[in-house]
Amino acid sequence: MQDLIKANAALLFAGIASFVLMGAGQSLYGPALPAFSRSFGVGLGVAGMMVSAHWIGCAVGVAGMFLFGARITPRHVLVLMGLGSAMIAAGLGWYISLLGAVVFGAGYGCATVVFNPRVLRAFGPRGPAMVSLLNATFGIGAIIAPLVFVAVGNDPRLAFAICGVLAVAIWLGAGAASRPEAAVSAKAPKPFRLHLPALSFSLVAIATEACLIGLGPAALIAAGETEVHAAQLLSLFFLTFLAARVVLTFVAHLIPSFSLHVLAVGGTALAATGAALFDAGVFFVVIGLFAGMFFPSSYVTASRKMGEDPRVAPSIIAAGLVGGILAPLLLSPFLEQMGDRGFFWVVATVTGSAAIIGLTVLRPMNR
Repeated sequence: MQDLIKANAALLFAGIASFVLMGAGQSLYGPALPAFSRSFGVGLGVAGMMVSAHWIGCAVGVAGMFLFGARITPRHVLVLMGLGSAMIAAGLGWYISLLGAVVFGAGYGCATVVFNPRVLRAFGPRGPAMVSLLNATFGIGAIIAPLVFVAVGNDPRLAFAICGVLAVAIWLGAGAASRPEAAVSAKAPKPFRLHLPALSFSLVAIATEACLIGLGPAALIAAGETEVHAAQLLSLFFLTFLAARVVLTFVAHLIPSFSLHVLAVGGTALAATGAALFDAGVFFVVIGLFAGMFFPSSYVTASRKMGEDPRVAPSIIAAGLVGGILAPLLLSPFLEQMGDRGFFWVVATVTGSAAIIGLTVLRPMNR
């Protein structure tokens, strides 16, 4: 294992640092929504479009990777994330900021396709565990960013400016990992196989994650939390999110990936029910423990079902992005009408249904 880490040190550095930036950028949208609403004179529901703009950008990035993925390098995606951060930080107007979210999202989407399959292949049998490690570092940025946001006086412009500086720093240190990807392997890859059930579970998981991260703080405020405390709870959410992914680095190669996924959505359903009935803040943090398993478990499941064709990773990410775009877009206009706990009832219903369906197809999905 040590030899594999040494051989892929540049890839790991670029991937880990980029995922920290991705976590920081995405986690800022939620606590920043009230500030965007005040700054640009738009309603909270309209401000929630920032979340959908981010995911629309992700879809654009993933589509670009489907067509031109072999030519895209880590430095390309860092340019996009840095430019998007700068556009939001400039504060030149609502539509420029929305466009900045799209550009940052495009870099984010490209990065998921650039790094996840490379790491999965580079580490062989330990690939699933290393994918979990890579995605765990997303949580580091996601934990720190809301705290930084509070420290800079709830100023989204300054917070996104810091993200832009971080993107430049990573670009400078990307080094050898900035080459286009070589051939997938010396042996012929498995053929591309479309697997709609695996893609459907990925869609539901990423839709839920997008809503929890982007709309969760607003839902907590509706449940009675202050803006500052909601941002702090989001950091705690990502702390448990990170803890789950760190644990997966040690066990993901030992447990069938779809079994992990059913555990993740089922646990989320129970915790969301707790948030709806009892203390929303405490149970929101508990949800993070299960949400941290969403992407690694669904990505590895779908990868194994669909083969190693270069189009597989963009297809999996694209399926998730359909949910990531549509779910916040559909929910955010109703946040103010859903009552103080309605958001959590929606999350509990969706993930509970996914868990029940998952149990019925557990064996064939794990094969």
